[in-house]
Amino acid sequence: METREVVERFFRLLAAGDPDAVAEVFADDIDWYVPGSPSLPWTGKRSKGSDVADYLRTLVDNIVPDKNVDEVEALLVDGDHAVMLGRFTRVAKSTGRTYEMPIAMHLQVADDKIVKMYLYEDTLKVSEAYAG
Repeated sequence: METREVVERFFRLLAAGDPDAVAEVFADDIDWYVPGSPSLPWTGKRSKGSDVADYLRTLVDNIVPDKNVDEVEALLVDGDHAVMLGRFTRVAKSTGRTYEMPIAMHLQVADDKIVKMYLYEDTLKVSEAYAG
């Protein structure tokens, strides 16, 4: 499978909302990084593909899912690397605050599985949305 196919499958499964299906797109050993505050349980590093489903469940527990908007504006592919440029809109469940921002996601594919995912977003905006 080509890098683009694997990454597009990831985004389709992500949109469908099944954390376990999304996790199956990832290799057993991964390099995953979502920057952010230690007070936000879904941020940080992950090293196992089995962590992906729990990450998604934790994120969904902290946002208002029916107000979640993910927009993919471009998908750039170079060999085994892909970069998604887009926008996120979320509503923090604990505060009711909406946050919207441009984002980038760097993915790397090996043997038809995603082995790396780094998210680049406005971490200050996210932290402020959850601040009591």
